[in-house]
Amino acid sequence: MRELSRQVCLVVMLRQETWSFASPPLVWHCLVMMKIRKANERGHAEHGWLDTYHTFSFADYYDPQWIGFRGLRVINDDLVMPGMGFGTHPHRDMEIITYILSGALEHKDSMGNGRVIRPGEVQYMAAGTGVQHSEFNPSKDEAVHLLQIWILPERKGLTPRYAEKSMKDAATGKLHLVTSKTGRDESIAINQDADLWLAKLDAGNSVTHKLAPGRHAWVHVAEGEVSLNGKKLGGGDAAAISEESGLELSATKTAQVLLFDLS
Repeated sequence: MRELSRQVCLVVMLRQETWSFASPPLVWHCLVMMKIRKANERGHAEHGWLDTYHTFSFADYYDPQWIGFRGLRVINDDLVMPGMGFGTHPHRDMEIITYILSGALEHKDSMGNGRVIRPGEVQYMAAGTGVQHSEFNPSKDEAVHLLQIWILPERKGLTPRYAEKSMKDAATGKLHLVTSKTGRDESIAINQDADLWLAKLDAGNSVTHKLAPGRHAWVHVAEGEVSLNGKKLGGGDAAAISEESGLELSATKTAQVLLFDLS
């Protein structure tokens, strides 16, 4: 069952010229401030070489309630078996971010980039007018666990681009800016007004984040267990937050959390 947090309900009277009822109707509009997306409710596919969970509708998994959130379109939680991977395939008009949780992933693309990315490293690719790339697990005995994130760009037809950032040595107990529209504070500049923050938390750590008016947040627990504004979230759980001014994350177990601050 999907879990909802506090909600505000508004009663709206329709304009008379829109009535098609015997008496003026009342329409209830509820603004859900926090909506929980439980890990075990995500889409799941087991391909033998790939064990994957889809936070949003993807490939053969479709849920009209979970198409995406704001500009965030995909969060795939992938476990790729040793020596296996995704053959060369195309992308266009998408901001693609990959974060490695364990293992290693070998990337090659049509822009000439070739790299093995490892735990704590972030890879960014602006697909723009079109790129092709492959992703393989180079290990003979260890699976690679990764999150792949797609964000819609601010416009189509942009120039493809590649970047990396290591968060391996990021200090625990604080939020670190990974991506932003302007590339501020040494973050990766992306083609969307979307700030991605990473928190590495030891048990007992707490961090806070303020949301500016009109901003929204998506919080994804990559590993561990946390409390978000009093709501318990475990690995793979997530929450969509709107109409809130601030977030408080407290770790009950060692955790890694991705926080998206979205327009």
